[in-house]
Amino acid sequence: RDGDVGKMAAPAEGVISVHEKTVPPERTPPSWGNGSSMMAGGTTVSPQPLNEEQKTLLQQWLGKRDSNKQSAPGDTWPQGKVLTLEGQEKSEVRGSGDKQDQHLDVMSAMVLEGKPADAAEGQDDMVTLVGGGQFLYSTEITLQTDHGVIGCPAVPPTVDRECWEEDKAVLEWSLAPEGTLEEASMSSGWQLQELEQSLPEAILYHEILWRDWEDLSLQSHCCSDGMQARDAGSGAQFEFTLMSYNILAQDLVEQSPELYVHCHPDILSWSYRFQNILQELQHWDPDILCLQEVQENHYWEQLEPTLGMMGFTCFYKRRTGRKTDGCAICYKHDRFSLLCANPVEFFRPGIDILNRDNVALVLLLQPFVPASVSGNTPTITPLCVANTHLLYNPRRGDIKLAQLALLLAEIDKVARTAEGNCYPIILCGDLNSVPNSPLYNFIRNGTLCYLGMPAWKVSGQEDCSHQPFQGKLPVPLWPSFLRVTDSCQYVMQSESTNSDRRKYSRDFLLQFQFCEAACQRPVDLLLLEGVTDAKPEPPEYWSQRVPRITTPDMGTSFLRSPGLIQHSLSLTSVYSHFLPGKGRAEVTTMPMGFGATVDYIFFSAEPLGDGRNGGQRLYRDRVLKLLGRLTLLSEDDLWAAHGLPNPFCSSDHLCLLARFGMDMVVP
Repeated sequence: RDGDVGKMAAPAEGVISVHEKTVPPERTPPSWGNGSSMMAGGTTVSPQPLNEEQKTLLQQWLGKRDSNKQSAPGDTWPQGKVLTLEGQEKSEVRGSGDKQDQHLDVMSAMVLEGKPADAAEGQDDMVTLVGGGQFLYSTEITLQTDHGVIGCPAVPPTVDRECWEEDKAVLEWSLAPEGTLEEASMSSGWQLQELEQSLPEAILYHEILWRDWEDLSLQSHCCSDGMQARDAGSGAQFEFTLMSYNILAQDLVEQSPELYVHCHPDILSWSYRFQNILQELQHWDPDILCLQEVQENHYWEQLEPTLGMMGFTCFYKRRTGRKTDGCAICYKHDRFSLLCANPVEFFRPGIDILNRDNVALVLLLQPFVPASVSGNTPTITPLCVANTHLLYNPRRGDIKLAQLALLLAEIDKVARTAEGNCYPIILCGDLNSVPNSPLYNFIRNGTLCYLGMPAWKVSGQEDCSHQPFQGKLPVPLWPSFLRVTDSCQYVMQSESTNSDRRKYSRDFLLQFQFCEAACQRPVDLLLLEGVTDAKPEPPEYWSQRVPRITTPDMGTSFLRSPGLIQHSLSLTSVYSHFLPGKGRAEVTTMPMGFGATVDYIFFSAEPLGDGRNGGQRLYRDRVLKLLGRLTLLSEDDLWAAHGLPNPFCSSDHLCLLARFGMDMVVP
């Protein structure tokens, strides 16, 4: 409606209030025929007869009111409509717009016919004209409460004459007297701003963002996500929980404020977010914690000391260059011991495809045998844990693949045993790639043919197929001197079998052109004038010293597969990326209002087949067994919570949590 809505006091129980439009100062009342009209304060004014123009305007207004009857305020409350108000009983409000229209029709007809106003029947229902062109008339509203039926006289609505002349189909009216509203303000705390406006409701974040724990320990069939869980009743196990969490570095919040315009500034402060994140870590209490976007000063000043008091041993790797955040892996020192730790820098000078500042961490941990295990002390195989945050740029899939290949080579180096097998592996982090993208399928299926593939297609974050010029992935992806094969393994160093063997190239042989043996005349050489009669003279730059050229390492020369990369780590995802109960896809983040999954926990399992059936390789548990996982949310859930971050979740990513079991071997 036009005009401002003024504040009204809260009504008492059983009273419904609707705000009036602000009424302008009183004006001289109009003339209404031969009857009498009453001014505010009880003063009677003698009426003036209507001229023909005034009668025509009144008749036109009556016709418009009948045609626009549906827009009248009295009709906006249908018969028997129930309004549920916070802190009030349910009341049944019955509109009385028809009765009010009858009053206006009678009054208008009397004015047009020139009859006096006091000739109308029923003085209680008489429409009275007050100062400023406002009508007063009486109605009744029946409110049904638990205490019975209450008949309440309603204060007649007020009509601003200026607005009435502009839009005669609109009547601003109120259902509660001012005295009643003033008394009600002492007993109630709610108010209704407009008839069509619903009352604001508090967002129950703990209900909207509730996440269930999914127990997989008793499953013995092939799961819908291609994971076959273990049979119940297998031997003693070492169980542990692992969390992967992108906690959103504060520097990144301040560098890109346009991504968080939906958030109140108070919930974006680090002091508020740190307390929320810390409570979340304490609540889930993981044994291994993999964090991304950990700001360096926050790590050393707050996170590392706090996690140390919680029983964690922490390792941190900051991004290279001028970046202020990095990755961290923390583990409970009463459950694991460290065998080795390898920080990985993806920036390699001189290699264009590895010119970004992303990093990773690879740790090899030895689980402790629980003290509750009696008898012969069992043994537990070591566990390799890797954590990374790959490049975000959706159009540089070539860089993402090269970073991933380098990380897989580091994991293979750490987890590979002397016998050629691999320890159990857990790879987690923010990979900035969506499920079923080429990069995701490469991790799960172990192979990727990238020949002729557009760079934007690798991560699946954006669809750039409409662009006329699309960069293709180079072949090969990385140079050979990086010493990483197309199987994502480092080339092993090999020693030369003959250290005295020389490399006989043209440049090498030319260095013997003026040596002592070459300058001696053979005894049986035929003497030819101008040909063999002159002794060669060495130039001034010639040196008697012949450089020693050793055989190069044969490891730098290896076969490359054009357009094909592979790995042999046999990894599968903890999550299925779909919520069957909601019929929606899982999401781990919600940038710019669009939900997506970019965070993962992969773990080593036994493959079933080669993945050609349906494009996804199936797996079953091996040494490492998935026992449970914390369910994720859908995009609709995050929309209901006003996105991420919010007062309940203080990062723009959701945490991932899984529980694993490892068989303990008794000698």
